[in-house]
Amino acid sequence: MKKIFILLFIFSSLLLSDEAHDIINKLDENMRGKNIYIMMSMKVVSMGHQREMKIESYSQGTKKSFVKVLYPPKDKGITFLSLDNQMWQYVPKIERIIKIPPSMMLQNWMGSNITNDDMVKQSSIIEDYNPRILEKNGTVVTIELMPKEDAAVVWGKIIINIDTATYTSNKDIFYDEEGKEVRVFLYDKVQKHGKYYIPTYWKIQPSDNKNSFTEIILEDVKYDTDISEQYFQKSALQRFSR
Repeated sequence: MKKIFILLFIFSSLLLSDEAHDIINKLDENMRGKNIYIMMSMKVVSMGHQREMKIESYSQGTKKSFVKVLYPPKDKGITFLSLDNQMWQYVPKIERIIKIPPSMMLQNWMGSNITNDDMVKQSSIIEDYNPRILEKNGTVVTIELMPKEDAAVVWGKIIINIDTATYTSNKDIFYDEEGKEVRVFLYDKVQKHGKYYIPTYWKIQPSDNKNSFTEIILEDVKYDTDISEQYFQKSALQRFSR
């Protein structure tokens, strides 16, 4: 009887593991597609001050990403490129390409509450984390993501609430390697684009500073379009800066 119980426990654990992987795969597909173009506006609130930015992003899979700042004028033309876990930045004012080391992937991007890693989508929840279902509440499933042993990631743990009606997240909680909560992503206003669903409103809130936050609105989203490979070459940093 004890052996049967153990076998049933192992079998149910494997089923939950398969379900967790399936949910995370569908979530990741919604966020990336085969490729994706996004035009977004960003509002950064900190220390009682507020500033706004406009950015466009081109991404292909988990290894290629190009980002360009369009507004404000003082930052216009700053570009970022991520290729195979390497990241570069081009600053027009000094006409210089700067390589961003892995140690700086957790640094805030352009003074916002998102990181360099977020902006170029370098970490992949599929490739870098093991998922486990913690709770189910209607269509919402809470999943814990723990980094794989050999994964070069910046987070010690991520807890995600996923609505399986659209396979989009409504809340992500990020923890450091010591298990301390660092920040929370909140998502809203889900839109459908072809076969994909994506939240078009994001709010990033640091856990230790309730007076600071970043809001992102996705103004234009295009999935699986004809994005030129020229965006994913080092020469793109200067070429598309203008």
